[in-house]
Amino acid sequence: MKKSVILGALTVAGLAAGAASAATLDDVKARGKLNCGVSTGLVGFAAPDANGEWDGFDVGVCRAVAAATLGDPTAVEFVPTTGKTRFTALASGEIDMLARNTTWTFTRDVDLKFEFVGVNYYDGQGFMVPKELGVSSAKELDGATVCIQTGTTTELNLADFFRANNMSYEPVPIETNAEAQQQYLAGACDVYTTDASGLAATRATFEDPSAHVVLPEIVSKEPLGPLVRHGDQEWGDLVRWTLNALISAEELGITSANIEELSAGTDNPEINRILGTEGNLGEMLGLDAEWAKRAIMAGGNYGELFAKNIGESTPIGLARGLNAQWKDGGILYSPPFR
Repeated sequence: MKKSVILGALTVAGLAAGAASAATLDDVKARGKLNCGVSTGLVGFAAPDANGEWDGFDVGVCRAVAAATLGDPTAVEFVPTTGKTRFTALASGEIDMLARNTTWTFTRDVDLKFEFVGVNYYDGQGFMVPKELGVSSAKELDGATVCIQTGTTTELNLADFFRANNMSYEPVPIETNAEAQQQYLAGACDVYTTDASGLAATRATFEDPSAHVVLPEIVSKEPLGPLVRHGDQEWGDLVRWTLNALISAEELGITSANIEELSAGTDNPEINRILGTEGNLGEMLGLDAEWAKRAIMAGGNYGELFAKNIGESTPIGLARGLNAQWKDGGILYSPPFR
């Protein structure tokens, strides 16, 4: 009797999970647009341009998912979120996914009931100071006032770093990057600390970037990536494999320039599976055969998105570093499409 009750409960749980698993994809299709949570404005990653059009490296992931799902990379409603509001927006269903320089951590994954679908930028926390402060190391910051975004891993790492080095600091709490920039430039804090990529992006917008120094210490691991809610595995798979398609496309040499030519068929089975000329991967996701082709065409492969938005030829000026493909000395790596 007990066994049948347990099996019955498992069946009900399975049915409930099955009902939930297709919900987000159905909602997105019925709505005709993807609601994607982004930052309130971080140039290079997610920021509106002069015409109000959102652009950036994280924005590119949202557009790729919209292209894969809806066939239109512009069918996205960008929802600006702060460090404090982003998780509420995702948990409540206000957004379908979050692509907002958010660090994958144990508690966010497990306790907050979110699912990180991968890493689109391997980062670490750094410190920026005015050059005139004459500081060359973060270990010289004892007693400093520090601008820090609340509700972030940055806040926790800062406390750990100063405690480990027997230093004190005075926090200046801020909610958005724009507020941090304003306070820092006004001299309300000696130091601004956030992910090193965020510091580079912020510094690039200054009137005189050379008057500010990003110190050499990186004091944490910050694997940044898109995330979705728990309990919706089919939607999680779709977002995960869209990101993987962008990463694999770069590794396999699929670019926005040659994708049409490669779509006619190649002698590389994995390229054919990604572009839908072989196999039925799209069907497994509840999409058509060209879902990944559309995702890649939305803004190019991972390398193209990186170069255009945050790479060394942009004002942000980030080197690939850890975010280079695994064959080029980085740790960027997608599981195989098979």
